Amino acid sequence: MKKTKILICGASGFIGRNLFEYLLHRTDFEVYGTYNTDKNLNGQPLHPHLWKADLTDKKSVNKIISRGFDYIIHAAAKTEGSGAYNSEISIPANIRMNLNLIEAAHIHKVKHFIFLSCTVMYPPSNRPLRETEHNLDNLHLKYFMTARMKVFAEDLCRFYSELGTTKYTAVRHSNIYGPYDKFDLKRGHVLSATVEKIMTGKKEFTIWGPGTETRDLLYITDLIDFVEKAFERQNGQFEVFNVGLGKMHSINKLVRQILLLSGKNLSFVHDLEKKPLKQAAIDISKAYKLIGWQPKINLTEGLTKTLEWYKNNRST
Repeated sequence: MKKTKILICGASGFIGRNLFEYLLHRTDFEVYGTYNTDKNLNGQPLHPHLWKADLTDKKSVNKIISRGFDYIIHAAAKTEGSGAYNSEISIPANIRMNLNLIEAAHIHKVKHFIFLSCTVMYPPSNRPLRETEHNLDNLHLKYFMTARMKVFAEDLCRFYSELGTTKYTAVRHSNIYGPYDKFDLKRGHVLSATVEKIMTGKKEFTIWGPGTETRDLLYITDLIDFVEKAFERQNGQFEVFNVGLGKMHSINKLVRQILLLSGKNLSFVHDLEKKPLKQAAIDISKAYKLIGWQPKINLTEGLTKTLEWYKNNRST
């Protein structure tokens, strides 16, 4: 039986690496991946199906995708946590990558292209928002250009889905966490940075803001499960899906859970001068209705798995 040929762009990043390692175990897939810098490999052995590529270069992208792929997952991005984010570098690089890959998938007649977007285009809301309820006019200035860039890429997916045979899926995922995350105080997002603070802390650590801000936190294997189901079950030529836990947890609850599960005896203080931005709750019902996906891993189980991996693999 001929194997399905799949390309994961950004296979050395957090999400891409998890996708690459997980899908390698599927006997019906022939899996390839791209990476940008040797630094991003974090010590992993170079798999023969990993190719170094500059995805901002149109010729390089077309050379790779012309090799013939059934599925492409676009998990590559120039992104950092709030402590290291530089929009002047990130936005232009991401626009070029997105345009090159989305267009090349159409040109080379890829069967299905999945774009990992995010929920940045939603305004703050305690009520779960559906995919049609994004609003670029009601966003904090810090998120505005990133949100426009993501929505533009989604619009490109819709545009090319109407021109040819390639299916496109835009995945507006919430805060993903798990193995290979950026456990770094400057580059990490809220969960990974909090894990790093606690696991390396001695007596006391600081939480930005009052800790009442809430986040939707999804364990990485649930995102991978969504990707597999989208490939198998999506009927429409273009779809946008919210993908998250569907529940919001406060930063204070997150901190207490990590302290309990890690066994660390630390105290913490709140830096009220820092004002973390509010995020939107998301409605994930469309993913269940159209492809039968729903999350399986709750916060306690996901944190337990993440902390176990951290203790055993932090050096990588």
